[in-house]
Amino acid sequence: YSSLPPVRKLCPGVERSLPSPALPPTSQAPGDVRAVHLQDLPEWLREVFDAALTEAGIETAWAGASRDDELPDIVAGADVLLTARRRVGAQLIDVPGLKLVQVQGRAPWAVDWAAARHAGVPVSVLPHGGAIAVAEQTMALMLGLYRMLVPGHQGTVDAAYREKEVEPVRTTERVIAFNWLGFDNVRQLRGKTLGLVGLGDIGLEVSRRARAFDMNVLYHKRLALSAEFEQMAGVRHAALAELMGESDVVSLHVPHTDATEGMIDAAALALMKSDAILINTARGGLVDETALAEALRGGRIAGAGLDAFVEEPLPVGHPLTDCPNVLLSPHVGGGTGGGQRGMIRSIVENLQRVARGDPAVGLVTMSTPEGRFET
Repeated sequence: YSSLPPVRKLCPGVERSLPSPALPPTSQAPGDVRAVHLQDLPEWLREVFDAALTEAGIETAWAGASRDDELPDIVAGADVLLTARRRVGAQLIDVPGLKLVQVQGRAPWAVDWAAARHAGVPVSVLPHGGAIAVAEQTMALMLGLYRMLVPGHQGTVDAAYREKEVEPVRTTERVIAFNWLGFDNVRQLRGKTLGLVGLGDIGLEVSRRARAFDMNVLYHKRLALSAEFEQMAGVRHAALAELMGESDVVSLHVPHTDATEGMIDAAALALMKSDAILINTARGGLVDETALAEALRGGRIAGAGLDAFVEEPLPVGHPLTDCPNVLLSPHVGGGTGGGQRGMIRSIVENLQRVARGDPAVGLVTMSTPEGRFET
């Protein structure tokens, strides 16, 4: 390493996190760790990551912008390979001296599990806490609408049973007052189709939870996954119009950009089934809120669960606040997950464990023939 020119001159798109060249293998001090990050990250996120790694004394090469055929030369001599969704295949795993493959998030295709198992290279998977928090909020909004939790709570508190001309009874194992408010549209997620608009870290976490509820999962993104990766994730790609028309639940998980501004407009809502619901735990600007309010009032869709809005806090008198079958929360989805900084802190701490010679956390037991993991 050290006798070579800086990596940025060797391969386009690769930069070092430290200005000084790396130590040669023969002079590597005990506890030193060389890491290569394979994922192409947004500049602001890489800067935060870079600062944390540098402070921890972890020498890092950034190869996210490099071509796949350049990676074998870049990772030579690395102790740790880091990735999120970019695949770490057998050619990279076979690097001599590799101590760990560290996966950020839970993209099931991120590692060639059979190759890792064969090479005896441990793999650590650290779920993204912020993504999990948003995914839980997404499922909570789905369930809240499907199970009519808010109307059920309010009707119970208001003793609305009196309007039904029923009286309380003493319950036993055999005697209950089932559905005493007479709801006729409490539904189950089982067997329903979830359409994910976007399939990043959050979309993947939502998909995992939806499949645990026995939902079928469609997704839409600009570049579809390979058939192999779709099978691993348990999802199927669909064009946006197809997804909007086939899904019982449409859930938004794309960033707010000029291209996605107002993407869920009147035309998009018109594609949805009349008994479908819309969930938005991403950004408010993805949705034309006026068109959504009109669709809800007109019964053109069955409901909406929203944790993000064009204006926050939601202004007094906003048209969504008095719409039927709407469930609103004050943008709390990712607030408990630690966000990107929490993810970075967990990874840096794991690499420090490797430097000390301690076992990494989040290690995957690769015992199945196909190397699949469930963490």
